[in-house]
Amino acid sequence: MLDLGKYIIFSLLSIFFSISSFSETRKFNIGKIATKQEVAGWDIDIRPDGLGAPKGSGDALSGEEVYAERCASCHGDFGEGIDRWPELVGGSGTLSSHDPVKTTGSYWPYASTIYDYVYRSMPFGEAQSLTYDETYKIVAYLLNMNDIIDEDFILSNENIGKIKMPNRNGFLLPDPRPDVKNLNGNPCMKNCNTPTKIIGKARDIDVTPEDEKS
Repeated sequence: MLDLGKYIIFSLLSIFFSISSFSETRKFNIGKIATKQEVAGWDIDIRPDGLGAPKGSGDALSGEEVYAERCASCHGDFGEGIDRWPELVGGSGTLSSHDPVKTTGSYWPYASTIYDYVYRSMPFGEAQSLTYDETYKIVAYLLNMNDIIDEDFILSNENIGKIKMPNRNGFLLPDPRPDVKNLNGNPCMKNCNTPTKIIGKARDIDVTPEDEKS
């Protein structure tokens, strides 16, 4: 037992001095400097203006085949959605209704962020298994199915940030909440006497019980 105890103490001291020696070169005393390759593996975000989009291209005609193989089992052959999987096509003019249909055509404000999401998260269970070109093809197919681009349009890193989406300005409307409403261009910080009206929409979307006594 004594020998084992000495061994454990010696091992802990060795680890402590190793960490202490390493910490002299590290500002926060933890981790290691990431390599360029490691950083590149995480740096996959794409801005709305297309900055960060990887080099590649694709069109809707070739995208139809990729979509059918990698996406249709959940989202349907034509983006209509299967079971509880979301619809990807249609929904035009429904966002202000009681039953909005949020698709890549009706809801998404930027084509570049569609690419970002598809490449980052799809297919379900196989995230980031698509190549750059396969992702461009799928996005081109979705845009074409939503009548945003022609089927022979070559979508690429050079133009994905320039696509005019139907709901591009849908996220730029003034915030309607009274507590954040701007007054004369500046947010109210104190003594804000803005009118408050309580409204109920739960019943409109059928999530409120019909029994008035419940």
